[in-house]
Amino acid sequence: MKVAIQGERGAFSHEALRRTLPAAEVLACATSKDVFDAVERGRASAAVIPIENTLAGPVAEHYDLLLARRLWIQRESRLRIVHNLIAAPGVRLADVREVYSHPVALDQCRDFFRRHRRIRAVPFYDTAGAVKHVIAQERRDCAAIASRQAAREYGGEVLRAAIEDDKQNFTRFFLVSRQKRVLAGANKTSLAFAVKNVPGALFKALSVFALRDISLSRIESRPVKGRPWEYVFYADILRGRDTAAHNALSHLAEICDFVRVLGIYPAAR
Repeated sequence: MKVAIQGERGAFSHEALRRTLPAAEVLACATSKDVFDAVERGRASAAVIPIENTLAGPVAEHYDLLLARRLWIQRESRLRIVHNLIAAPGVRLADVREVYSHPVALDQCRDFFRRHRRIRAVPFYDTAGAVKHVIAQERRDCAAIASRQAAREYGGEVLRAAIEDDKQNFTRFFLVSRQKRVLAGANKTSLAFAVKNVPGALFKALSVFALRDISLSRIESRPVKGRPWEYVFYADILRGRDTAAHNALSHLAEICDFVRVLGIYPAAR
């Protein structure tokens, strides 16, 4: 089974994939759009995408792509994220003037940059790719933020370990595919919906779950492109494919402009 991820081997998406599907073949992609394209066009059977981080919040682009494309969430997983400052062998922290990493990773290490104001944070397409770049360039004034696995993959040395702002740093990942399959034990549903622009519309939408004692574990709004000041809501409910959830979603469809289920899957433990 070939699974697409964004970035190089040693990226956090790669680590999440190894835990979810250890025997999968990896298809590395440069951008999030490339990941979704690979699955839609059949070059990969599935993809692993980060969707939410406990420090940096939601990965907005992936929410937008989930709605724009016709892929289905089959699983979720959670990965403890440990960020390390990695450089070429022999480089000292005092030598470093620039640090490369994915913008989300840089955002999770703000305290490090506050303590080291001479060091400039430089956005890069991927955490592991940043290590690969720094090692290949052979620059002595650069480092990267990534996992220990990325350091092992590309021959880097860890200058500082665990530099994330808080140790309760977890990222939630989705396994998505074209196949609309509901796995055994599915007890969580992700959906998107848009309400009418009338008083009490969101209250009425959420009441369809409250009336049936269905808990929402998350709700997020995103702007609709091309329609200023209009929004789509993304929600996770703690129910799978059962009568209560079916009735709630049917009721929601009656009062909303649109409703789309993005996946029904087992909740990560």
